[in-house]
Parts: sequence; structure tokens; C-alpha cells
Amino acid sequence: MNVTDGLKQNRRETIRASLAAAIEAELSRPLAAGLHLVATPIGHLADMTVRAIATLAGADAVYCEDTRHSRVLLDHYGISAPLDRYDEHNAASARPRILARLADGQSVALISDAGTPLVSDPGYKLVHESIAAGHRVTAVPGASALLTALTASGLPTDAFFFAGFLPPKSAARRSRLEALARVPGTLLLYEAPGRLVDCLADISAVLGPRDTVVARELTKLNEDLRRGTPADLAAAFEAAPPRGEIAIVLAPPMAAEVTDDDIRSRLAAALATETTRDAARLVAEALNLPRARVYDLALSLKREISPR
Repeated sequence: MNVTDGLKQNRRETIRASLAAAIEAELSRPLAAGLHLVATPIGHLADMTVRAIATLAGADAVYCEDTRHSRVLLDHYGISAPLDRYDEHNAASARPRILARLADGQSVALISDAGTPLVSDPGYKLVHESIAAGHRVTAVPGASALLTALTASGLPTDAFFFAGFLPPKSAARRSRLEALARVPGTLLLYEAPGRLVDCLADISAVLGPRDTVVARELTKLNEDLRRGTPADLAAAFEAAPPRGEIAIVLAPPMAAEVTDDDIRSRLAAALATETTRDAARLVAEALNLPRARVYDLALSLKREISPR
């Protein structure tokens, strides 16, 4: 073993000891009564947090969408907590039982098949009724498909809107896209593999050639992010039908070009009550334009209105 390998091995041993200490500290801390919303990996099992492991291990009961799927995760970490089902089909009957557990002072964890609970998954009504009943609700953050897709997309992250799954029928889907067309931020959607091509075709028809990213199998071995216009991506996926979980990320709408005549019209109204400098500032902020450009037009317009 050379010096470099020895240093790497020492660092690994230090990390192992630190992780073991962190896990032990979390496991030894009693879990508070209440409803715990626990994020789980969206593909890569190593994305489970120390706090999430300790929460599931300490819970009196864990509720999930599919017990077979979630048992694999719990077994991987040696967690033997009781596992029960909470999904869109049995939520109405399971919710009173969970609320009864909470009323008895138990700690209940809620997980989804993957990612953060309640994001395009059942759970909102349970959280709402738990809060209304005075029970503590705690979120244990972690993996999220929509945030993973957004941050890896290369599209703006300063403002975004998550619209979940669009309607399965084209007419309703296009109507929903028309309502989303002017959202002033990056748009995120989920879609099923079998509907992806038709969905991209409708996006192209309604929203035009926006920069688009289709993110598949995030964090998994076959992770795939493809970039292009909706039409180009639809053609690519029609030739090679996709598989796996899919997120679609769409660039914000293009700002309409603001002409000098548009600016002068706004300035004429503003100059009736404001100084030249204040009118330019207000119009520049309203139109999101450089103040110098608007100020030069304001000076020109002021000279036309009040020539020497």
C-alpha cells in the first residue's frame, strides 16, 4: 500500500467511526410522539439519511404505499418496525386508525414509494387532520425527484412551479398546459412512460420550442437526462420508448420584447405625476429593463413634452 492509499484508508476509517457515532446518537434519542413524514431514496439506497433511518427504527408503526416495496428498504437497513399500507385506495379507512394511534401517544412514520411524502402522493388529508387534532407533525427531509431534476436540468432555479401529473387525455392536457403557459418560472411535471411522447407533443403544440429536460431513473444506474425542444424529445422517445420514473423540466416562458414605443407609452403616464428620474425607475422596474435605457428615453420624451 502506497502513502496515498494509506491516507485514503485512514480517512475512510475516520468517516466510518463518525457515521457510526452519528447513527448511535440518533438511535439512542427517543422518538417524539406524532406523525413523522420521512423522505426515502428515489433510487439509490445510499441516499437514506441518518435521521430517516433512526426515525423509521424508532417509530411505533410505519405506513407506506406498497408494503412489499418498502419492506425491501427497511430490510436493507435492518429496520423491523411494523409496516402497514396507506395509499389512495385505503386512505379513508386507514386514516382514522392512524389518528387513533396518534391520540394514544404513539409515533407514526409515513413514507411514500420513493422520495418525499405528499409530493404527488397521498398524505395531505392525514397531515391536515393530524394538525387539526392537535398532534405534532414533523418532516424528515431527504430525496426528492422534482428537486433532483430541477437542480440537474441546467434551467433557472430561482422560481419554479410543480404541476404534478398532467391529465391523461390530450384535450384536458392541452387545456391545463394553456393555464400553465404564463407561469413566470421553470415548470416541473411528472409523467408516465407510456404517455411521455403524447405529452411532449402537446407541450410542443401549446408552449412551443422551450428548452426542455426529460429526466429518467434519477439516482439509479441508468440515470438519463436528455435536453432539447419538446418536439425533438418526442421524436427521440418515439423511436426508443422510455422506461422508469420520469420528470419533465420546462424553461420559463420567453419574455416578450419590449419596444421603445412601449416604454415611451408607460413613461408618458408616469411623467404626469413623477420626476424624470422616478418615472424612469418605476417603468424600468415594472418592465424588468435596464434603468439606463429607460432613463435615456425618459429624457428624450421630457424634452419633447417641454421643449426649451
